[in-house]
Amino acid sequence: MELKFVDPRALKDNPDKARRSKSSPQADALLLATIKAVGIVQPPVVAAEADGGNGFVIDEGHRRVKQAIAAGLEEIAVLVVPRAEDGGAMRSLVTTIAHEQLNPVDQWRAIERLVALGWTEEAIGVALAQSVRQIKKLRLLANVLPAMLDHMAKGDMPDERQLRTIAAASLEEQKEVWKKHRPSKADPQVSWWSVAQGLTKTRMYARDASFGDDLAQAYGIAWVEDLFAPADEDSRYTSDVEAFLGAQQEWMTNNLPKKGMLVEVNGWGQPELPQKAERVHGKPAKSDCTAMYLDRDGKVQSVHYRMPEAKKAKARDDGGPGAGGADDTGIVSTSRPDVTRKGIEIIGDLRTDALHEALARAPIEDDTLMALLVLAFAGQNVSVASGARDISYFGSASLGQHAARLFNPEGVFEFDMDTLRSAVRSVLIDVLSCRENRSNSGIVARVAGDAIGADNFLPNMGSEEFLSCLSRPALEGSCKDTPVLPRQKVKDTRAALVEHFREGRLIHPAALFAPDKARLSSWLTRKAASGEDDPDDQLEDPQAAADAGDAEAEQAFREAAE
Repeated sequence: MELKFVDPRALKDNPDKARRSKSSPQADALLLATIKAVGIVQPPVVAAEADGGNGFVIDEGHRRVKQAIAAGLEEIAVLVVPRAEDGGAMRSLVTTIAHEQLNPVDQWRAIERLVALGWTEEAIGVALAQSVRQIKKLRLLANVLPAMLDHMAKGDMPDERQLRTIAAASLEEQKEVWKKHRPSKADPQVSWWSVAQGLTKTRMYARDASFGDDLAQAYGIAWVEDLFAPADEDSRYTSDVEAFLGAQQEWMTNNLPKKGMLVEVNGWGQPELPQKAERVHGKPAKSDCTAMYLDRDGKVQSVHYRMPEAKKAKARDDGGPGAGGADDTGIVSTSRPDVTRKGIEIIGDLRTDALHEALARAPIEDDTLMALLVLAFAGQNVSVASGARDISYFGSASLGQHAARLFNPEGVFEFDMDTLRSAVRSVLIDVLSCRENRSNSGIVARVAGDAIGADNFLPNMGSEEFLSCLSRPALEGSCKDTPVLPRQKVKDTRAALVEHFREGRLIHPAALFAPDKARLSSWLTRKAASGEDDPDDQLEDPQAAADAGDAEAEQAFREAAE
């Protein structure tokens, strides 16, 4: 037996070799990577040619020779042995069969040894033709109970997610769970799913925390790094749920707004507002209150609400219980409309905010912008004090500020087109409204929103609060084009839709801006008929006038009070 250095290209294949099928590309890539990184660790075994030539025939190591040539090695070490009578056929077969792949536990121990010697995970990955993620996965075994490791060394390994869960638990916790699920003679296989379930803990992530390091230290929160999370996000977490929620609660208490309160959530994860409170879905006013709460993920959330004003007692014509001349005997029970009055109010708030967003950000041509300004002043919430009539102007102070932007510092009426466009947008935002109160512009706001694509600015309406405003047929209609099937109980259908649209976007057809064509045609006919004022525009009750151009809202007004 002799060790020699030869050119791998000069070696010849053995016609009697045992392995005839091609190896996998992955195995070849792994061998090539190791040869490039550390060379050939075990020299191939060769024998002299049978015809007495000077060349050598490979008895063992055909793949090593092939990949050495691919690696560009000019010379490799080979072990020269006497030629066997069978041409090395038995030696080739025995070597191939006897070869055993390292099990994952032994691979991990070898990797830990390399790390201790100064190798990096990246360098080890290159040498083994494996991803750094796979190296990190093997290194998780350092946190596994030794008894579990012994079983894993037999080839029964958990998957990556199960291994991560096991490694994240303490050794004491692993020991207790292993007692219940360790293999027996009757059942030698381990249910790693059951082991992982027994060790599963809720993770609260640092990226969801509103509190800072001071409260984290005060509550004894130690962040753990998730090694498998994407590199571009904060992957720190803690399994101490109580400490995390306590720190969040204290942060909310310390940062509570002036008109704010802490509230709990119901079974659907929605905040429990004070009794009779009306949730504000649009932009809050200064007089509105704020409720802060923790959602199911432990994140700090806030909603705005307003309390109803005290109702004034209405004067009666006489002291009788039936004063007012209404005939109470003709009341007929009506079926619930598709969208309740509260739902219409929510739609009005969402439409107005979407309209204002579109007016501020959507691309609008100059001619369209000026036309919308004219349209805005045709709204039923707008009146102008001209020389002919003494009528107050809605929002004059705000609009006056926008007009002042069109003057230069010397008081000269001078401006550029960008300033004009900005001022016009601001005026439109102040004037146009879809809210269900005296500020409603009526059908013109719907036309304006449709013209500039304000539908694209409507938020997700797949919330518990809005969906509770829909009738059963309307709710089941929202299941169309979704994998959600209507349930026997309305609340179950609603819950399934809320879950489905948690990451998606539902826009109810009743919220779209495009007005009813018949209504729009009727409005245009009335406005173009004569120069006289349309009596419908002079309704004494502004609240009733708010829905003059809205077919869905008129339907809601006719419903019985819930």
